[in-house]
Amino acid sequence: MSDLEIHRFTPDDDDDVRASFEISNAVAAADAPWEHPWLPDRFRLFLERGWDGEPPACYLARVDGTPVGDALVFTSERDNTHLAWLWLGILPEHRRRGYGTALFERLVEEVRALGRTSVGTDGWESERALGFAARHGLERKSQAIMRRQHLAELEPGRVRRLYDEAAAAATDYELVRITGRTPPELVDAMVELVSAINDAPTDDLDIEDEVFSPERLAAYEDAALASGNRLYRLVARHRGTGELGGHTVVAVEVQRPEIADQHDTAVAKAHRGHRLGLLLKAGMLLWLAEAEPQVATVDTWNAESNDHMIAVNEALGYRVMGRELQFQKSLVTGR
Repeated sequence: MSDLEIHRFTPDDDDDVRASFEISNAVAAADAPWEHPWLPDRFRLFLERGWDGEPPACYLARVDGTPVGDALVFTSERDNTHLAWLWLGILPEHRRRGYGTALFERLVEEVRALGRTSVGTDGWESERALGFAARHGLERKSQAIMRRQHLAELEPGRVRRLYDEAAAAATDYELVRITGRTPPELVDAMVELVSAINDAPTDDLDIEDEVFSPERLAAYEDAALASGNRLYRLVARHRGTGELGGHTVVAVEVQRPEIADQHDTAVAKAHRGHRLGLLLKAGMLLWLAEAEPQVATVDTWNAESNDHMIAVNEALGYRVMGRELQFQKSLVTGR
């Protein structure tokens, strides 16, 4: 193997950020050509802020000065403090030379130094991903499906029909539209509601429930907005008690306003059985048709075992784009 050099960089390192950006897009184009490529500004802002204010540690691998791979290490101090989650990619033309193994082993060293006792990673379903996992003692623990909705292909009137059917079962609820940040008077109730995402299936992954707070909610909204999105949140509120029963969030890209991404959808346990999931997602599409009529696609992710939400998505015309496998292993000797 040629002389491989791996170093950590920050979002202020312009050359390294550019190299990582180009590698990430090249890897996605080879392994998941259906994915929308990163834009430079969105990529840098993701490195700065992460998903919700906890940015990843960034690494770049070079051979004789030429970038060949990159990696991100995600850790949280809010919850799951035993875990580090890795994303790493090697340019297709530089694969099968040991660079991925060297990069992974370096990341595991870094993770151990942080005191983390478990490491996870993911990859699109392929023999290559399965073989890499097996070589490094990573066990397949879960799988997620990426689906995409092409709005122009929906049967006319389908969304309205599904919305009306769900609304008939949810007459005790009203829908509240929120653009951008959550209003201060709803923050505490929203924090409680978003924690319902912890009821989503996690299969065999060794992960704990996420811990939510007003600060985390604000960090998520700040990161999404700063990264170039318009945020739309639709909330189902119980008419009698004022309790928030469910919500769904969609982000529309500012630079590519034809692209939207589904973020969280969750229904609180006490409010299930009223078809709120379908009501919210269909209601969101009706809202987007008014506010963002140029939106052409909406992407969503679900654990493959999440039968209920998958049924809702398929009713709304989502179709499978790819399957992502999640792998994990303990770093504790003997486990």
